[in-house]
Amino acid sequence: MNISFGSNYRWWAFAALSIGMFASVAHHGSTIVALPSISDSFKTDLPTTQWVLIGYSLTIAALLLPMGRMADIVGRKPVYIIGFSIFTVGGIWAGFASNIEILIVAKVFQGVGAAMTQGTSMAMMVSTFPPEERGKALGLQMSMVGLGGVAGPALGGLLIGLLNWQWVFFGSGILGGASVVAGLIVLDAKRVGQPSGDREAFDWLGAALSTTAMISFLMGMTGGPMIGWTNPLIVVALVGFFGLVAIFVWWELRAPSPMMDVRLFQRRLFTLGVSASYLSFLGMSSVRFLMPFYLQAVLGYSPGQVGLMIVPGAVMMIIMGPLSGRLSDRFGVRPFTVGGMVVSVSGLLLLSTLTPNSSYLLGVAGMVMQSFGTGTFNAPNNSAVLSAVEQSKYGVISGFLNLVRNSGNLTSVAVATAIVTATMASLGYAPSLAKVSADGDAGLIAAFTSGLRMAYRIMAVFVVVAIVASMFKGTPVEQEPVAESPELPTPERATA
Repeated sequence: MNISFGSNYRWWAFAALSIGMFASVAHHGSTIVALPSISDSFKTDLPTTQWVLIGYSLTIAALLLPMGRMADIVGRKPVYIIGFSIFTVGGIWAGFASNIEILIVAKVFQGVGAAMTQGTSMAMMVSTFPPEERGKALGLQMSMVGLGGVAGPALGGLLIGLLNWQWVFFGSGILGGASVVAGLIVLDAKRVGQPSGDREAFDWLGAALSTTAMISFLMGMTGGPMIGWTNPLIVVALVGFFGLVAIFVWWELRAPSPMMDVRLFQRRLFTLGVSASYLSFLGMSSVRFLMPFYLQAVLGYSPGQVGLMIVPGAVMMIIMGPLSGRLSDRFGVRPFTVGGMVVSVSGLLLLSTLTPNSSYLLGVAGMVMQSFGTGTFNAPNNSAVLSAVEQSKYGVISGFLNLVRNSGNLTSVAVATAIVTATMASLGYAPSLAKVSADGDAGLIAAFTSGLRMAYRIMAVFVVVAIVASMFKGTPVEQEPVAESPELPTPERATA
């Protein structure tokens, strides 16, 4: 099918990809809202029901790298289309699930599709925009991710209220189907990244090692706060992770067609950019995780009121992503990566002054500052990292950047939980966030708040390290646009 999109093809591609980005992020948020209803429907306890979300998230994180590499080898459009087809089928299957076991399996299946699309969509968007607009493209992507994050819980609550929890999953299937249709019509395989010449071999051993390593890491970080960091299962999982990473690096340095070129870490811009990204998510996720506890249990606000208090920070992320991305294309990335993290640290330090008697406005101000800083930082930093990578590797590196984000988020929650509960234990209270509620006594609330302050101070130190990394990572590499082959459509025409 030949459709003329004129010289604005990149905007048509952005619109098509945006449907998928919104669908993936919004579904995650709506699933969180649906968990209590699912638990009631199947008469299961909440820890069991949470595996609907945990299984989905684990599958995505474990497969991001292999699927990104697969997209670089066979073509990004077919992997994206197949991925959203699986996502669609998985959503519909989950909606028809007759018990919790089938629902979890359906969500794992859906996670396979989500893993095929998350990194691939970033790679396609960056490939569609010219190099001098890379920051703009990544900023727009962040804006859509932020919009999905805000809309997901609201849409989930609306669907559950008007219909039932099954429509959270049917809705994801509908949006997934729309993503498939839009991708088939709009996306041009050559423009979004279609390999030419002989196809490289897929590194199956590297994929198996990376997948197993990520499962070990995620299981360890998820289980540590629940069953204890000294539990043998957690120790084995985390030790196994480091061992598997070492074997993975050894193999990738010798593989004829490595899944991920670990020699990229010899490039200062790449290594320090990735490190800064990981550290920035350490700070951000601790805020998102702990502040609802503080606002509800300490200050006594309802969940609905807390949701409204979180919105300004989320909106700030939506605004600052495209704005900083566009400006960084013109004025360079360093003012926005360093400046963004400085504002983020300031927000964390402000939150580290909270007491049981603080005004909610202080908490909201800290969240807005932290979100402003993170939103300002992300698009320019990812743009700098991708500038250090050949365009033929955008798929696997985009998957890797998503993996860094997911790992940073999970590590942040685990570390923040460990700091808060250790502080509570040192003051004579049970080391469990489950005990923190509006019904808790004044001493428990004070102990929790003390731990929260300590967590934010430590997270601020991590983000200061990200500032240093951003200052010394170097200047983004200028890349020449990929020359079009004779088969490529002209700027006035795209082939779907």
